[in-house]
Formats: sequence, C-alpha cells, structure tokens
Amino acid sequence: MNGKHDADGTLIWDDLRIFLAISREGTLSGAAKRLRLGLATVSRRMERLEAAVGQPLFLRQQTGYRLTEDGAAMIERAEEMEAAARSLTSGMAESPEVSGRVRLATAENFATGLLLPNLPEFRAKYPRLTLDIVTDVATVNLHRWDADLALRMVKPDRGHVSLQRLGSLGYGLYASDVYLEHRGSNADAADFDADDFITWGEAQAHLPAAQWVESRLQGRAPALSTSSVATQLAACRAGVGFAILPHFLARSNGLICLDGELGIDQTIWLVTQSDLVQSRRIQAVAEFCRSIIRQHRDALATA
Repeated sequence: MNGKHDADGTLIWDDLRIFLAISREGTLSGAAKRLRLGLATVSRRMERLEAAVGQPLFLRQQTGYRLTEDGAAMIERAEEMEAAARSLTSGMAESPEVSGRVRLATAENFATGLLLPNLPEFRAKYPRLTLDIVTDVATVNLHRWDADLALRMVKPDRGHVSLQRLGSLGYGLYASDVYLEHRGSNADAADFDADDFITWGEAQAHLPAAQWVESRLQGRAPALSTSSVATQLAACRAGVGFAILPHFLARSNGLICLDGELGIDQTIWLVTQSDLVQSRRIQAVAEFCRSIIRQHRDALATA
C-alpha cells in the first residue's frame, strides 16, 4: 500500500487509517503520535483523502478535529477495512476488538451515581474503547455533533437521531434528619411557610423541580440556589433545608423523603446519532447505558 488513490477514486487503507486515528485522538498531533508518523505526513494524507471523497470529513476547531456528518457516516466503512487489514496481518478469523473513542453526554448525577461505579467492568470488556463523558448537557447538542449519543431526560425535538425510552427518573421532597429535628415534630407536613428550600439558580428556573419549589415559596427567597444536583445534595445533607432530588441519589445519602409523588418525574431517553447506530463502538456504549438503567430501573423510579 503506497498511500495513493487509484485512478477510479478507490480509497486506499493507508489514508483511511489516518482518518480513523484523527477521529479517535481528536487532533493531528495525537494521530501522528499514535501512528508514529510526522505531523506533516498526517496532515497531507488527510487532505488527500478529503480531496478524494470530495467532502470535508472534519471540522477544524481550536479544541481539535470534530467529525462532520460525512465523516461520521464514513467511520463504519473505515472500521470494516481496519478489521479486514487486521485479519489479514494476524491470520485470525475472529471479529476485531471494539476500539475507538465515543462521546457520551449525560447528566452529572447519572455519570457519578450510575455510570462511573460500573465503568471498571465496562473497561475490562472493552479495554481499547475510550469513553468521553460530557456532563455539561446544557451546551451539548447532538444535532451539531457535539456528542455521539446521550442519556438524558429531555426528548430532542430535532436532529437526525434515534430515540429509545429506557425508564423514568423519579423525584421527591427530601431533607436531612438534622433539618427535620430543627423543624420540629409539630410542623405541618404540607405547610412550608417557615421552611427553607434549596433550589436551582435563575438559569435553570424552567426545570420542573425549580418550578415546584417556586410554587411553595410564594415569593419568598430560597435559602440557597445552585447550578448542580451535587451541590443541592450536599446542602440538603448539611441541613440547609428541603430539596427536590432524584430518589436514587437522596436515598443512597441517607436523606428522608417527605413526599415521593411530586408529579415531576422525567423519562430517561437514550439518544443516538442515526448515522452511528450500527457502529460497534456506539452499540457497546449504548448497551452499557441500557444495562445500567435496567439494573436500577425500580430504584430510579420510586422512593
């Protein structure tokens, strides 16, 4: 293989492996180091490949190289050639090991409470697959290819994506035993006029939990507003006040549920770029998410 293209436009593996390396590393320098090639060689071959297919395969950004829609659609074919090349050189007939990089967007509480505790088992099964977990979901848009797939509670209303409903995330009104002792046993459970609340900041005022708290405060200021579930959980444990929290997080932190049926439960959606649904690395991460939600379905939904 000499790295050139045939006269009829057929792609040669040498250039496609440059493409795969850049998609997995995210930068030219990372791909060059991975392949033990010069930076200029990697850049030149990538430009040659894009000229051959007649489409840009990457968006050049300050943070690195991001696949375009045409580039993402080409991944699967490139991986098939990679598998064939590996089979020829190794003489082995079995399927190649799943490898590459997958960008998963999800809420921070899902990442820390569910995904990360189960990640060692996933890594043992797929040691050559790199998982990028993005928790700043407010700025992640699958329509712009900011992520390959997402585990989220808001159903996308646009974009070329595949949707799967996995379950429900239940919320309840929680407090610590310290706060409840301070509140007193004679306090009316349904009367919150003298109670302190922990809630979301102005930027998240549209969230169902924030609106529920606002309706109880009736114009009073909250004791604390934050921009993350983690800080609300910590404040609630410290006895700052009531907080609306996911059941699975509050329960595991020893908090006491005063109302487990607030009417603000959310559907858990697995959202995948449609062009990537058949990718083996995407399928591996998608099944990882599905299996975790299946395993914890009851704990996620109920108090």
